[in-house]
Amino acid sequence: MSATHRVEFIGFLSHREASEARPGDGPLVDKAFLGTCARAQEHAGFDRALIAYHSTAPDGLQVAAQAAQETRRLGLLVAHRPGVIAPTVAARQFATFDHFSDGRAAINIISGGDAAEQRRDGDFLDHDERYARTDEYLDVLKHAWRSREPFDFEGRYYRVKEHFALVQPLQAHLPIYFSGSSPAALKVAGRHADVFMMWGEPLAGIAEQIAAVRAAAARHGRAGAVRFSLSVRPILGATEAEAWTRAERVRDAVRTRLGSARPAGGMPQNTGSQRLLEFAARGEVLDSCLWTGITALTGASSGAAASTGIGGNSTALVGTPEQVADALVAYHRLGVDTFLVRGFDLLADALQYGSELLPRVRGKIPASIPAAALAPF
Repeated sequence: MSATHRVEFIGFLSHREASEARPGDGPLVDKAFLGTCARAQEHAGFDRALIAYHSTAPDGLQVAAQAAQETRRLGLLVAHRPGVIAPTVAARQFATFDHFSDGRAAINIISGGDAAEQRRDGDFLDHDERYARTDEYLDVLKHAWRSREPFDFEGRYYRVKEHFALVQPLQAHLPIYFSGSSPAALKVAGRHADVFMMWGEPLAGIAEQIAAVRAAAARHGRAGAVRFSLSVRPILGATEAEAWTRAERVRDAVRTRLGSARPAGGMPQNTGSQRLLEFAARGEVLDSCLWTGITALTGASSGAAASTGIGGNSTALVGTPEQVADALVAYHRLGVDTFLVRGFDLLADALQYGSELLPRVRGKIPASIPAAALAPF
């Protein structure tokens, strides 16, 4: 397999211009903004862009399809929640999209970490059962993508009789990104994940998660098969002082944006958010420049995501481009080779990252990852 000497960078695409720090304006489905943001991230050198999932949001695959029409090289990573549709249907949908996007599709499996959010889409399984269902879902999904003849599947959550899909992914292997930090999630990740996605924790926390996933993968005969992604919110400044001034402005804007929607006491249901809050309780700045200020303010909660844009991905790396690049390199030394970097101003920050951050990190990291796992160039 050929290799390319770089890390993978993932951006973020939204159906409208909004974030924790700014309310959405304009139409809910803003084709012009989506196209501008997609082209900007391609120009900035991102390999992929994530399209998130929420029960109230526009359909992610259709958003991705529109973004694909606006770009030539940018990979589209679409968050997908098992249990909403049949895995055989999802297999055909993603395979079809892979053809229309010229092999740029990837799937981010999110099993769900908030019971109320799950119920809005008719899902009443408890947390561990959702991951057990995801395990079966991915078995069927992958079989549908690969099978050259009809197949049967008999499980607790899914039964399939003589399924065969004429359409299969254009890529030899459509990458599966996987999210979730609970023991149930790690077990499924060990079986199925190509890339395991983590929120921005301190180095020690990331090392702990990497070790756990590697052990789970080894138990399923997949030692060395899983790559690792880190999601952070870089806040850059020409000087360290300027970066921290920007961070405080972001915090003020988020505080204003939250208003009465600010999360009340109590821990969120998902393990990833719980971990972030535990780290935030240890200090506002961890390691060299990992800032937990927004995490503490929002409660690392995804519950208000529909109205405020707030999710668990709330920790930031604050500093000069050189300082933040060095912080990302420190994570790379632990085994992270993919970085999802999303700002609080989606368009302006993506362009700044492309100019000031991505080239620095790529210049500092000579390690290679399989070219087949990256967006085509």
